[in-house]
Amino acid sequence: MPSRLLLGCGAGTVGHALVELAMERGERRLHVVTADPEQREFPRRGVAVTAADPADPDVLREIDEPVASVFVGTDSPSRNADIARAAREVFGDVPIVAYGGREPTDDELARIEEHADTVVEQGSTLRAHVDETVLGRSARRAQRLRTLLSDVDGTLGVVLHDNPDPDAIASGVALATLAEAVGTEAEACYFGAISHQENRALVNLLDLDLRELDDPTEIEEFDAVALVDHSLPGVNDQLPEETRVDVVIDHHPSPGPVEGRHVDVRSDVGSTSTMLVEYFRRLDVPIDETTATALLFGIRTDTDDFSRGLVQLDFEAAAELVPLADNGVLDQVERPTISSETLDTLAEAIRNGRIRDRVCTTCIGRVRDRDALAQAADRLLGMEEVDATLVYGFRDATVYLSARARGTDLDIGETLREAFDQIGSAGGHATMAGAQIPLGFLGEETKDDEELLTRIVGEVIDERFFETLSSRRRGRVRLPDDFDEWWDRADTP
Repeated sequence: MPSRLLLGCGAGTVGHALVELAMERGERRLHVVTADPEQREFPRRGVAVTAADPADPDVLREIDEPVASVFVGTDSPSRNADIARAAREVFGDVPIVAYGGREPTDDELARIEEHADTVVEQGSTLRAHVDETVLGRSARRAQRLRTLLSDVDGTLGVVLHDNPDPDAIASGVALATLAEAVGTEAEACYFGAISHQENRALVNLLDLDLRELDDPTEIEEFDAVALVDHSLPGVNDQLPEETRVDVVIDHHPSPGPVEGRHVDVRSDVGSTSTMLVEYFRRLDVPIDETTATALLFGIRTDTDDFSRGLVQLDFEAAAELVPLADNGVLDQVERPTISSETLDTLAEAIRNGRIRDRVCTTCIGRVRDRDALAQAADRLLGMEEVDATLVYGFRDATVYLSARARGTDLDIGETLREAFDQIGSAGGHATMAGAQIPLGFLGEETKDDEELLTRIVGEVIDERFFETLSSRRRGRVRLPDDFDEWWDRADTP
């Protein structure tokens, strides 16, 4: 059966909304071509995706299935004109519908109309229908969550990821609050430790009710389980992999298929806290001062004070929280004392730092405070000639990695996944990511010699990371068709 081809599908666009609508209606003969890296969730939800430039005719020629129709769906008028031209060149008489984009000029509309059979302009019935569909989906999603929470016969365990950060802490507390608002008992809980100074200050100053789990079997005490700010049991938490999960709310791209009775994974949102604010709004549940303060801090930290990975929903959520939050507590949270352990980690990271290809990597050896790795990765990113950082150390038979990137086309999350997922677990975003690797991959001969272990861990992690980085960069380079001729000319004295 021929497929419907959708070209251009960035977060928040008409194209993205149409894909969501098609999936809701059960339509699976859909093929998306997009250069937007945030659309990784579509393949896991049964939609074919070609991750490439939809305006490149060579990319479109590689589609080896019959095409019934084409929809061009970015919000850029000039981009849509280029995509429509490529589609007409490749697919001939196949019907092409193109969105005119936001505020197109007459010239841009004329360019689109030259190649498309139908042009849908901003403010049209389709755009209004798509906007209504997006809002309706949000309301239906919230109602499904309310129904599920209300049906829990007992206590809901809201599980944060290990050593939770402010976004996980805030969204966990918020989901537990929502559950209690519909009459269901809930506990926000986590494995590991809350050791980062800001995170401890957040919990202590707001007196947040969190339960530290010591044994994976403790999850059996709960009658239902929710995961927040991560999506798979056994990945970045200590739950058994076979744990039955009822609710998943997360803004990270998932490393595998996500199962649950209510799954909300949106990697185009800046924080999980933002998603929880939307649930409060849709369910008409008031946000108390404590929860509002935690959620606002969660949004701010995960978006690096609104400078990273933002969409309109993040701004709307923050604007809603500002008048409800306790700004005095936020000031205290952001000015915590720094422990001597953290200072030692920073000093060791600086001493051991190595810069290569504008990336600073450093192995600090044995770590006592895992959160200090993230702080060191953030601090080292401020160095001159450094666009990305990778800081790592080992503890309890595991190597922990924290990475950051800024002002570069390097996707640090994808790089870590490609480099380390086969020997451990890795995940994150384009600018912030982490990984965990069992020390067993090095064998037994180094376990009693800490100096040797530190050196070997540094060599192995760096080699694997830079090999992956080099491979990914080579893969992005496309030589011109006449490269050999050009090279010969350039090489002539």
